This record gives sequence, structure tokens and C-alpha cells, in this order.
Amino acid sequence: MGHHDTADRVQIVGRSSSHFTRLALIFAHELGVSFELVPVHDMTETDPAIYAGNPALKLPILRRGGSPVFGAENICRALAELADPPRRVVWPEQLGSDLARNAHELVRHAMAAQVQLIFGTVVAQLPADNLYFVKAREGFAGALAWLDEHLARVLESLPASRELSLFEASLYCLVDHLTFRATLPLQPYPALVRFAQEFAARPSAQRTPYRFDAPPANAAS
Repeated sequence: MGHHDTADRVQIVGRSSSHFTRLALIFAHELGVSFELVPVHDMTETDPAIYAGNPALKLPILRRGGSPVFGAENICRALAELADPPRRVVWPEQLGSDLARNAHELVRHAMAAQVQLIFGTVVAQLPADNLYFVKAREGFAGALAWLDEHLARVLESLPASRELSLFEASLYCLVDHLTFRATLPLQPYPALVRFAQEFAARPSAQRTPYRFDAPPANAAS
């Protein structure tokens, strides 16, 4: 649960095992926005109502006053609007260099690729040697290698006065997720590992560990 009250009840619909959901949870904690996490237990469901009305059947979703907000980045922006007092958050459009733009793109790509690999090969149990997953894995590894090589320069480009940035929070959620869901080994990416270890000291990271949400007590066994 967050630690300050807001005018409207805020719910984040998602999964504690999801890096996209965790990004929203970290922002809520960092920004002091009180929230309730509403878990989705079965990602094989195809009813939009399970996903708080999101027609894309994706997580997370923010609900405030009955109005849904779809997608992790949109949710982070909505949470920033609720923060009182306002916080110094760095958004992608505030960084004009090609390096920073590429860094944001590759973090987003890597997060989506990991979902693609987990859902395809683990949940749907499709063959991992299918070209679709082989290319996804290679692109995922390539994105991580680029981020590892350029991370120091990207971080140097961020304003020193920031309290939070979408890039750093997203990157942490991605890298830490690789210790929870071992899709790719982390050993080839020492800069990313060091970064994640440092970010993990933040209270928001410590309060949002990855875990599998327990199903409702009355669920069929």
C-alpha cells in the first residue's frame, strides 16, 4: 500500500510478477500516492473485464474515480499528476539526444520481448526454437548488450536534480525481473547488474519485490 492519501481511490490492476506492473508500483511509492493493487491471476483470460476494461488484454491498468488509464508509462504520468507535493520526474521527451532516445526505445523493446518469450514459451508452451522466439531472444540480448555498453553515458545525460526518471525505474524493473524470470543470463551485463544493485536500495524497490500473487481463497483447487 502507498503511504499518502489522495482525493480519489486509486487502484492498480496488474500482477506482482510483472515488470510493467512493478514500474507503476514503484512510481506510486516514490510519488507518495496511496493505492490498492488488484491482482489478475490468469493471463490466459480473454475477457476485457478481467483487465479492467482494457481491450488490448494487457496490464497494468490504473483506475481512479472509475476512469481507467491503460499502460505503464501512461499510469506513471497519471500518478505524477496526483503527487502532492510534485516531484522532479524526468520523462523521455525531456532528453533530446539520440543516445537517450535509443536507450528508452531499447528498454521498452526488451521489456516487451521478455513478455513475448515468457508468454509464448512458458505459458503457451510453444517451441522455444521457433524462429519467432529465436529472433526475439537475440534482439533481447542485443538490446541488453547495447544498454550495458552505453549505460554510463545515458545516466550522465540525466538531470542531476531528478528525484526519479522513467528510464531508471524501467531499467531496474527489467534487470531485476531477469533474476525472477531467468529468460537470459545476467553475467554478460555487469553495468546493468551494478545499476540494479544500487537502485534496489531505494525503499520503493524494497517494497515491490517480484512474487506470484496468491489466488483467491475460494478459487477452485
